[in-house]
Amino acid sequence: MAGSSEEAPDYGRGIVIMDDWPGYDLNLFTYPQHYYGDLEYVLIPHGIIVDRIERLAKDIMKDIGYCDIMVLCVLKGGYKFCADLVEHLKNISRNSDRFVSMKVDFIRLKSYRNDQSMGEMQIIGGYDLSTLAGKNVLIVEDVVGTGRTMKALLSSIEKYKPNMVKVASLLVKRTPRSDGFRPNYAGFEIPNLFVVGYALDYNEYFRDLNHICVINEHGKEKYRV
Repeated sequence: MAGSSEEAPDYGRGIVIMDDWPGYDLNLFTYPQHYYGDLEYVLIPHGIIVDRIERLAKDIMKDIGYCDIMVLCVLKGGYKFCADLVEHLKNISRNSDRFVSMKVDFIRLKSYRNDQSMGEMQIIGGYDLSTLAGKNVLIVEDVVGTGRTMKALLSSIEKYKPNMVKVASLLVKRTPRSDGFRPNYAGFEIPNLFVVGYALDYNEYFRDLNHICVINEHGKEKYRV
């Protein structure tokens, strides 16, 4: 079963970053010069992200077992997390005596405009969810916030009766608007902040930032649409 609103799985909370965490000073890191003045601080440095994803891959493989997996990457923000996660999963498979077939496909959802949730999920493009029938599906997402977008996607997928559906999210936000949904695997649980970097964007900017950072008001206004 996919993530549950009743009881979070063992891996569903991840590394918890508390509300009073001050983050890291930007001057301690390198980041693209064109974003100078647009960020508050580094929330999660790139190296910590990479190490956490390696551990997630081990947890996923241990939990799912050595069965064929259809990885469904949620674009656009999830592409870097997905690429790194799949590479670690493949490394585990290569170093095992049991081969795991792993196919990756992509779906694009839209639920934000500027820094505000639009309150509904839009599937962009013509991805055929019926191809997931009977498959072991691992959905890879960048951020779970309210949970409504992911629950809507799961509802759409489960109509086609996949064998198994699991959700891995790099980030889970603590937000008062959450409906209690938890992914099966989470990298980090973070405060209710609008974050960018590591392919997470603000109106298509900041995807080239390696660290996960908090955008400031100047940055929001500069890149507002």
